[in-house]
Amino acid sequence: MKDTQNEPDDRQIAIDRVGVKALRFPMQLRDRAHEVQHTVATAALTVDLPHQFKGTHMSRFVEVLNDFGPELHVEKIEALLLALTQRLHSRCAHFDVEFPFFLAKAAPVTGAVGLMDYTGRFAATLEHGRTDFVVTVVVPVTTLCPCSKAISVHGAHNQRGQVTFSIRSHPPLWLEEMIRLVEDSASSELYSLLKRPDEKAVTERAYENPVFVEDLVRNVATRAEADARITYYRVEAENFESIHNHNAYALVERDRREEMAR
Repeated sequence: MKDTQNEPDDRQIAIDRVGVKALRFPMQLRDRAHEVQHTVATAALTVDLPHQFKGTHMSRFVEVLNDFGPELHVEKIEALLLALTQRLHSRCAHFDVEFPFFLAKAAPVTGAVGLMDYTGRFAATLEHGRTDFVVTVVVPVTTLCPCSKAISVHGAHNQRGQVTFSIRSHPPLWLEEMIRLVEDSASSELYSLLKRPDEKAVTERAYENPVFVEDLVRNVATRAEADARITYYRVEAENFESIHNHNAYALVERDRREEMAR
C-alpha cells in the first residue's frame, strides 16, 4: 500500500513538533496521601520531523501510548518518550499532559471534608538523550486588595484568583507540596465545602492578609527560592477582579540552575 508520508518533500523546512493533541487517556499519579491517584489525562504527543520527509505517521503515536498498558503511570513517561523517538525515527520527543488532581480538604472550623480539584500539567521532552521535565499546578485562591482595605471605611473588595506555578526540581516535589506553597502565599486558600463558621473564618483570614497580585507572585517566588530542590520556577497570577471589567496579572520567572551549580 502506498505510504504518502514517507515521500520526499523539497521545501527544505523542518518541523519542530508534529503529532497528536487532545488525546484522552487513563493515568496514574503519585499521591502523597494514598500513594496512587487515578485520573483521566488530556495529552499531546509530538516529535520533530526532518525537512526531507513529507509527513509523520499519526497512528504510531497512539500505538506507542497503548503499548504502555490501559493506564499510563507517571513514572513511565521517560520510557514513553524514548519509545516515541525509536518508533518515529526522530531526534526528540515531547509529551504534554493536563489532568485534574483532587485533594480532600477539611474546612478550617467545622472540619467538614470536601474534595477540592486542581489542574496539573506535565511537560516532558527527550532530546539528545536528556530528559527535561516541568511540573505545573493551577491553584485557585482568594486575594483581598490592600489598597481597598486601606481606603475603605467598611470592608474591602476581594476576588478569586488563579496561580499557575511551574517548576523543575530535583528531587521531585509532590503536587500537594506545590499546591500548599501557593495557597500559603495568598490571602486565603479555597475550599469546596464551607459551613457558616468556616465561611466567617475564611473571610476574616483574607481580610487580615491582603495581597496585591504583585504580592502574590512575590510570595510564591520567595517560597520557591527557599526550597533548594527547585532549580527553576515560573509563577503567574491572575485575579478575576470583582469591581473592574478586567483582570490583574503578574509573572515572575527564574532559572536557578547556573547559580546553584556555582
